[in-house]
Amino acid sequence: MTEAIDAVEADRALKAKHRKMWALGDYSAVATQLIQDLGPELVQACGVRGGERVLDVAAGSGNAAIPAALAGAHVVACDLTPELLEAGRRLAADRGAELEWRTADAEELPFADGEFDTVMSCVGIMFAPHHQAGADELVRVCRPGGTIGLLNWTPEGFIGELFATMKPYAPKSPPGAQPPPLWGRADHVRSLLGDRVSDVEAHRRTVRVERFKKPAAFRDYFKTNYGPTIATYRNVADDPGRVAALDNALDDLAQRHIDVADSAGMDWEYLLVTARKRR
Repeated sequence: MTEAIDAVEADRALKAKHRKMWALGDYSAVATQLIQDLGPELVQACGVRGGERVLDVAAGSGNAAIPAALAGAHVVACDLTPELLEAGRRLAADRGAELEWRTADAEELPFADGEFDTVMSCVGIMFAPHHQAGADELVRVCRPGGTIGLLNWTPEGFIGELFATMKPYAPKSPPGAQPPPLWGRADHVRSLLGDRVSDVEAHRRTVRVERFKKPAAFRDYFKTNYGPTIATYRNVADDPGRVAALDNALDDLAQRHIDVADSAGMDWEYLLVTARKRR
């Protein structure tokens, strides 16, 4: 009994830590300034239509939820971090989109079995620490015959490399927590969803990011706006040598990816997966 209580308390502490991390900086700016095309792409891949019930899991500020609402769907956007939902409400109001915003843990969704026609997540569910628990919830709340759509960064792509670069400087992950970029591997996603789904399609694609002309511009932007990067710097803030080493590591990473021959753009790879829940 004591071990079970300890496990529950540890999970609560972990989720609180995640909530705090994603409230750092301005993820809404990252989503709208760098990867705004990903949400509409996921909505299109899922075939979202007017009148459908759609759930966007780990929705952040609504990169996919808002386009789904503008397509006429009845959308619920849920996320662990209330600050991101508040930013989403403002963006939705600016764009004339009406949808529901709910604070929720992706591993314990407060929705009924089979409640939604489409369940999707755009670079969101991948950051829930227990992958199987998150996948089980995606399947549970989707109706039989409904669509599950996921867009996640790959381990080999730029954001996957970013997390690998930050790992030596970041707080250690607690036991049982899995690396987010694993969701960018088709075999991993297929294993998580298992035989509960059919018609699985998985495609690797890239999004073009042309905001950063020099490595330092990327580094400074992420140090200011991206929660995981901010948290990593805070973890080594008392050690100037490690801060400088992390600066150099991020500069080197960006330098390898900036295409100086083509508008100094960067191509960030992701995996797009769609599947149908079995009837």
